[in-house]
Amino acid sequence: MSIAFTIVTVAAALWTGFSAYSIWAKAPYVVEPLRHYGVPQSWWFWLGLAKAAGSAGLLVGLAVPWIGIAAGTGLVLYFLGAVVTVARARAYGMLVAPLMYLVPAAAALTLGILV
Repeated sequence: MSIAFTIVTVAAALWTGFSAYSIWAKAPYVVEPLRHYGVPQSWWFWLGLAKAAGSAGLLVGLAVPWIGIAAGTGLVLYFLGAVVTVARARAYGMLVAPLMYLVPAAAALTLGILV
């Protein structure tokens, strides 16, 4: 179980870290949907910071489990909020985007609790 936990946690952290970088770099595939969903540009830096902190927290959680659980919980809540935001914008075809991040974060959290 520990090997699975490590692999899933590192993958989720890298994936979430990439998402933080993408929002900070204002990648068109990220910022265009954010505009469509009505997310104010003034929030973008802070949203990226939340993702980066969650990503770092997952990695620290490999050594300090309670930090990983807190980070995983925060990321799951963050990406649930993203799902709600996409659904409220009625962009149902785009729901897969936040789910691609929610599922690994939830898996890392679940395995962190079980280990």
